[in-house]
Amino acid sequence: MSLSLRTVPARQGALWMRDGFRLFSKHPLAFSLMFVVFMSAAVIGSAVPLLGGAVVLGAVPLLGLGFMIASESALNNGPIHPGHFIAPFRGDARRRRAQLVLCAAFGVSTVGVMLLAHWVDDGAFGELQKLMAEQAPAAEIDALLADPRFFNGLLVRFGLAGLLSIPFWHAPALVHWGGQGPAQALFSSTLAVWRNKGAFVVYLLSWLGIILLFGTFAALAFGLLGMRQMAGLVALPAGLIFSTVFYVSLLFTFTDSFGGTGMRPPPP
Repeated sequence: MSLSLRTVPARQGALWMRDGFRLFSKHPLAFSLMFVVFMSAAVIGSAVPLLGGAVVLGAVPLLGLGFMIASESALNNGPIHPGHFIAPFRGDARRRRAQLVLCAAFGVSTVGVMLLAHWVDDGAFGELQKLMAEQAPAAEIDALLADPRFFNGLLVRFGLAGLLSIPFWHAPALVHWGGQGPAQALFSSTLAVWRNKGAFVVYLLSWLGIILLFGTFAALAFGLLGMRQMAGLVALPAGLIFSTVFYVSLLFTFTDSFGGTGMRPPPP
């Protein structure tokens, strides 16, 4: 399929999030089940010694692509199920190889980022996770958070992770629908994100805004009711919904950046 690189106005970023919520609202259980199945498989896979964690990291690109395929199916009144995660491997051998190369490259790059961040913060991030799991005194946690190495490690971890997401944002979809090779797909994805950087900034700010708004509203509401402990209980289902909607919205970032997936959805 022939894809054409497009440039959209910055306000389109907010519409990507809106369209994600709209599509999710029509199939909330099916999309949520997909996310739960993938995360459950990731937890089980991570428990496998040696290569389990690396395989899970390498499978992350398939999470976004699987949701793109499922979202396209939903727009065309088709089924939504976890089988969409393995749909990219049902095509021709060349595209399967390209997807595997992308998965391996993402897994290796992510491990590299994690190792570099661990070296920068001298293991402070892992120590924080350990202290929180053990419910350590607040003084110990505050002391760790005040360590400059911890802050520097966060900058490296999230900064490089953000940069890594740019070439991989559209790459699996470009292989799946556009038939591009791994290198071309990574380059095309980077170029698309750069050309539509205004829309992506608005997209990310929109997500940050709605999450902060929800958190503030939940804290105030349960605080007024004298049930502050309940605020933590709604965080898990809210996180599930927001995460699922985010992945549902990925299809709209792709179709606006490259002109579609080759299938024309019915009008709203």
